[in-house]
Amino acid sequence: MQGKGILVTGGAGYIGSHVVRQLGVAGERVVVLDNLSTGFRSAVTHGTLVEGDTGDSALVARLLRDFDVDTVMHFAAHTVVPESVSNPLKYYSNNTCSSQRLLACASQHGVAHVIFSSTAAVYGMPPGGRAAEDSPTSPINPYGSSKLMTEWMLRDLSRASAMRHVTLRYFNVAGAHPGGVIGQSTRNATLLTKVACEVAVGKRPYVSVFGTDYDTPDGTGVRDYIHVEDLASAHIRSLDYLRAGGDSITLNCGYGHGYSVRELLAAVERACGHRLAVREEPRRPGDPPVLVAVAERIRSTLGWQPAYDDIDVIVHSALAWEQRLLVTPAS
Repeated sequence: MQGKGILVTGGAGYIGSHVVRQLGVAGERVVVLDNLSTGFRSAVTHGTLVEGDTGDSALVARLLRDFDVDTVMHFAAHTVVPESVSNPLKYYSNNTCSSQRLLACASQHGVAHVIFSSTAAVYGMPPGGRAAEDSPTSPINPYGSSKLMTEWMLRDLSRASAMRHVTLRYFNVAGAHPGGVIGQSTRNATLLTKVACEVAVGKRPYVSVFGTDYDTPDGTGVRDYIHVEDLASAHIRSLDYLRAGGDSITLNCGYGHGYSVRELLAAVERACGHRLAVREEPRRPGDPPVLVAVAERIRSTLGWQPAYDDIDVIVHSALAWEQRLLVTPAS
């Protein structure tokens, strides 16, 4: 389907690389911009990889021109919630200020479409733990705030120009490509599924459970886990939507139901066939007790239908990836 170029920032990272693979399979012309601070060259299975920073306006401008880009998919960001609490300016610098420079370049070069990687952290602690797209946004950590600021910039830029966008608010992303092509290779990862699978294969001595006294059925936090391949397909659907003339919109990316930390760990134990070493620790700052998507809008708007909505399927793919990394580490 070669045509106009698609710039994917952070396309060597966990989620971005899965989207790049699906874009490549669809025949799109892709250029990936990634500074490889947390991403991997080996994760970029299609397109052209350029090493550099999203906040480098001169570089971004050159890529937009040289690859005739009309769509930007923006993933590049710092994403560790506890770190954002301890080092907030790092998050505002990268997630907000670099995004502003990216959007300025995109606007100046007439980019038509932006698909933005946002987060359910913009909701903070919604009443009852369920968040719809029109729920109040009230982040409780700098990570969520830094992402919400970019949402606002996109909203206002779309009102002031012809640019249209889809903002996708991710819930808890997990899993790997079912065929083992790519997965999450992040060093010192903090996402629970990844950490638990590393414990399962012997890479870590234990998995920490942060908070066992929440007002939930088993005392641990409840999250809406979405398989990374389903999330990636939501980006492809978003691209189709914008190309068909769709208006700017914000959509939740989740399945609409949650699992507790203990339930997720039990799924990992079923997959690996043995008990995990678990260490119970105090709650972390910035963690809501329950966060689950109200997720009907993405289905009705994009015609998106998840293919991997099963906690055991998600965990099996994540564990298979960890076992693969034991043999062939990412580079």
